[in-house]
Amino acid sequence: MTRRLALNRFIPRTRRRSVVGYGAAVAVLAVTGMISTACSPVEPAGSDDPTSGGQSSAGQDVFGEPADAAQVKPGGTLTVALSADPDKLDPTLSRSLYSRYVFHTMCEKLYDLGPDAKVVPQLATALPTISSDGLSLTIPLKQGAKFADGGAFDANAVKTSLNRHLTLAGSARKSELGPITAIETPDPKTVVIKLSKPFAPLTAALADRAGMVLSPAAVAKLGANFSSAPVCVGPFKFASRVAQNSIKVVKDPQYYDAAKVHLDSIEYRIITDSSIRSANLKSGDAQVADSLSSQDAPTLQKDDSVSVLQSQSLGYQGLTINIGNANGVGTPHKQLDTPIAKDPKVRQALALSIDREALVKSIFNGLNTVACSPVSPKSEFSSDAAQVCPPHDPAKAKQLLSEAGVSTPYKVEMITSNNPDSLRLAQALQGMVKEGGFELVIKPVEYAALLDQQDRGDFELLQLGWSGRVDPDANIYNFIGSTGSQNVSGYSNPEVDKLLTDARQATDKAERVKLYGDVVSKLQQDDPIIYMYRQRNLTGVSKKLLGIQVYPDGVIRTAFAGFAK
Repeated sequence: MTRRLALNRFIPRTRRRSVVGYGAAVAVLAVTGMISTACSPVEPAGSDDPTSGGQSSAGQDVFGEPADAAQVKPGGTLTVALSADPDKLDPTLSRSLYSRYVFHTMCEKLYDLGPDAKVVPQLATALPTISSDGLSLTIPLKQGAKFADGGAFDANAVKTSLNRHLTLAGSARKSELGPITAIETPDPKTVVIKLSKPFAPLTAALADRAGMVLSPAAVAKLGANFSSAPVCVGPFKFASRVAQNSIKVVKDPQYYDAAKVHLDSIEYRIITDSSIRSANLKSGDAQVADSLSSQDAPTLQKDDSVSVLQSQSLGYQGLTINIGNANGVGTPHKQLDTPIAKDPKVRQALALSIDREALVKSIFNGLNTVACSPVSPKSEFSSDAAQVCPPHDPAKAKQLLSEAGVSTPYKVEMITSNNPDSLRLAQALQGMVKEGGFELVIKPVEYAALLDQQDRGDFELLQLGWSGRVDPDANIYNFIGSTGSQNVSGYSNPEVDKLLTDARQATDKAERVKLYGDVVSKLQQDDPIIYMYRQRNLTGVSKKLLGIQVYPDGVIRTAFAGFAK
């Protein structure tokens, strides 16, 4: 689902026609375990303080601690085992969580998130000053920072990047930035963003890829091929990439706060099998492993050589249904001629066939939580209405299929990433929805192929996830707004569009809370995405390493880590 499409989105899955019944599937999975790869971190131990560095029990947030420079030795290469290959290393085009891991080390943003999920300055020096009419944001910039190519970071560079995010073909950032009409640079250390209408989510958007600032020289030289040799401001700079294998970044001596950078380099190795990532962590071949299996995490927490960082995701994992993506994302919507695309009753039936509680308790060891909404319960804009969950009711599902004139079993094909964990979840769903009158055909594909197929609209049902953002708009608009840049469902509902637009323009918190509750109510009638659960981000870390942190946004923060003396 970056979407991680944690596309900052997606959760890989796989196939196999299964005759295993629902109960048997859950029993098998309870033993073998599984977790999605859209975004996933874990925690160190036994403290209620989320910044504690010890081992923790299930359900506690432990984000890790900053490194104490006195306890860290300089140098060394950190190896991070990643569950999937990042997509394009271009902040304008990227959509996966895995690219955000790498960007953290080499592409700083105007703003960042703290462990409390609140926005803090990064390349800006303060939060924006917003005009009384909400149509102008003034951002003061850090002075003295340089890009990895030696160019100066200034207001012109910010303007260049924001304009690129707004205008580059295929940009995944355009709809995140809202109604920007002009970007002004009154001096090298100040940027003023002008809007046609107030846009409440903008500051939060600038704390993610929309706020990453690219080297103007590299943009001019590489154009749409920026990802081949990305250049930004960061503690590290891009060194090399071997597709489907590894990415390497090296320390940038020009970084404005170079004294905080201890490592010489970081290598990201792509290891899709969670058990192999865990084995690499225990053997020392990797010092960090993302997206640990919820079955492996308890064992690793008992290992004296490993800490497990853990945080509750701000996002969701779910099933996206192709309703109107006939010719590819970004093209005019055209409804598909399938029962599940044409009739919301069929989609509602599929949602009622899924036992979310069973998935969470039996398959995920109780680490994940049930989700029926894109709005995180941690969000200040959440409400009871935004967290309503439809019951598991296979009898009602069959009734809805009958009302829709659909013969049962109704066959529907789901594409999913072909890693073992995703296959296990897919098999559980296959047995589960059978009771509701569905025959789920599972089609496994490589993760990169999954992203390509979902963009082209070459799917009926897609298993994916989204790592989540602090503002609900970033969890919703891009994916179900009619003009959303990642609306791979091809869903369009003018009523939902108006609710989302009103929420974007609202300056009153209570009004936004009410509007997002109304959005969720409409989405549960239409079900373009069936939300299933929120995962705990589980990240394994060698105790020889200090300074690794994982916040609720799911990003593994490695830039200021180092090996213990």
